[in-house]
Amino acid sequence: MTTSIRRILLAEDDPNDVELTLTALTDHAMVNEVDVVNDGAEAMDYLFCRGKYAGRATGLPAVVLLDIKMPKVDGIEVLRQLKSDPQLRIVPVVMLTSSREERDLVESYQLGASAFVVKPVDFAAFVDAVKQVGVFWAVVNEPPPSRPIPANWAAHPRQ
Repeated sequence: MTTSIRRILLAEDDPNDVELTLTALTDHAMVNEVDVVNDGAEAMDYLFCRGKYAGRATGLPAVVLLDIKMPKVDGIEVLRQLKSDPQLRIVPVVMLTSSREERDLVESYQLGASAFVVKPVDFAAFVDAVKQVGVFWAVVNEPPPSRPIPANWAAHPRQ
């Protein structure tokens, strides 16, 4: 079991929601570091280590907190791309969104989202929801390995 707490990627375009999420996570000492991207294209660049993130330290985030309604590339498409990549598909993705549309919920789970959390409007409820997400995904849950997984890993029998 891994004892170090790894990074969280927060993909959110609303500056107020970014601030509230960071406050909730850091006030409760959930994570060592949260990387923030403000649109779907930037999220994809981060995840695939390209563009301005080409030189970032490699390794998978412990979890991606992903808003659905973002500029450039929406969260559903980011999720689709992430889950179609053999190296990234193991990363847990929590859809953290204001969307209450059933279509978004169903499509998110069909594409492989680990959870779907509707952002509460109330400040205290929002902070509590993020705190609970942070506790589970950054502390309780055992994250995927930070090193790349060999493409033929599943073909190897258990020893």
